[in-house]
Amino acid sequence: MKCPYCRVDNDRVTDTRAAEDGYSIRRRRQCNACGRRYTTYERPAEFDLKVVKKDGVREPFLPEKIRSGLQRACWKRPVSDEQIMVLVNEIEQEVFSSHDTEIDSQDLGEIVMAFLSRLDQVAYVRFASVYRQFKDVRDFVDVLHRASNP
Repeated sequence: MKCPYCRVDNDRVTDTRAAEDGYSIRRRRQCNACGRRYTTYERPAEFDLKVVKKDGVREPFLPEKIRSGLQRACWKRPVSDEQIMVLVNEIEQEVFSSHDTEIDSQDLGEIVMAFLSRLDQVAYVRFASVYRQFKDVRDFVDVLHRASNP
C-alpha cells in the first residue's frame, strides 16, 4: 500500500478491525518513511456489476467514483471522510442487494441522492445540481422543496 502523503510503498499495520458495516476491514497504517498514519478499507471482491450509462455504454461499478462524487458534494461541509466511507458502504450494499448484473446510471444516481439527503441537505442539492444538470433557479427550488418535504 502506498502512503497517500509521500507515495512510498513501505508501511505497517497498527490496528485492524471490522468496519461498522461488517462487510469490510478497517486498517490503521503508519508509513515507515514519513511516519504519518492513514486508514484503509478492504472488502471482498464483489460481483461483476455494470453501470449502464445514458448512451448505453456499460462500465464497471466502481465505489471509488461514488466516493469521489460524494467528496465533491460535501466539500466544506461538516461531513467527515469516515461518514462518506460509511455512506459509500451503505450505497454499495443497497446496489448489490437490489441489482444482479446491471444498474442504470439514473437509478444509481437516485440511490446516491436518497442516502445523501439524509446526511447533509446542502451536499444533496450540490450533488443533485450536477447529476440532474440544472438549467436555471427553478430546478434548484424544485429540489429544495422535495428535500424539505420527503
